[in-house]
Parts: sequence; structure tokens; C-alpha cells
Amino acid sequence: MSQQQQRAQQQRKGGSSTSRRRGKKKAKQKPVDLWRPVPPLPEVEPIVPAGDPTALVRSLGEAPLSVPGAPAEITVAAVVDRAAGLALALAAAGGLLAEQPTDDD
Repeated sequence: MSQQQQRAQQQRKGGSSTSRRRGKKKAKQKPVDLWRPVPPLPEVEPIVPAGDPTALVRSLGEAPLSVPGAPAEITVAAVVDRAAGLALALAAAGGLLAEQPTDDD
């Protein structure tokens, strides 16, 4: 008997062989207590802006993208620069920006 004939016969009987199999019952997992006490977070270190945020991306080599009108490297660098600028703004707004040394020091 072919597999198609076996499937058709199983469907006429009221289901497939997989629906009749019963696996071992899984042990019930203990529910997680979402309101449990957690250890305190470590002290936040000041954030120092990167001198060149695109250095890591450039170190990976040429980007395998094709962007009409501009090389992919310029587009990726623009996105990375924008993300770095937004991260810097968020750090400054949260008071987490490291003190920048001045030329007077």
C-alpha cells in the first residue's frame, strides 16, 4: 500500500497517526515570581563619547550593499554617526556624560 493510500485510509478513520500518538507528559514548570527582590544594579559609569564611531564598521571592510546614488560605506557611516549622536544626547540628558577635559587644564 502506498503512502498516499495509507494517508487517505487514516483520514477516513478520523485522523492521522500523529494525532493519536501521545508523548510523555511534560513536568509542569514552576511559575516565575515576577515581583521577587533583585540585587541592586552596579554604580553607573560615566559615558565617554567615541572619537570615531565609524571605526568599527570601517574595520569590517567594504559593505556588501548597493545603494543608488551613494556608496554603501557613506550611507552606513551616516547611520552610525546618527546613532552615536543620539546615544550621546541621551547620555547627556540622563546626566551620564563623562566630564570632557578642557584645553585650560
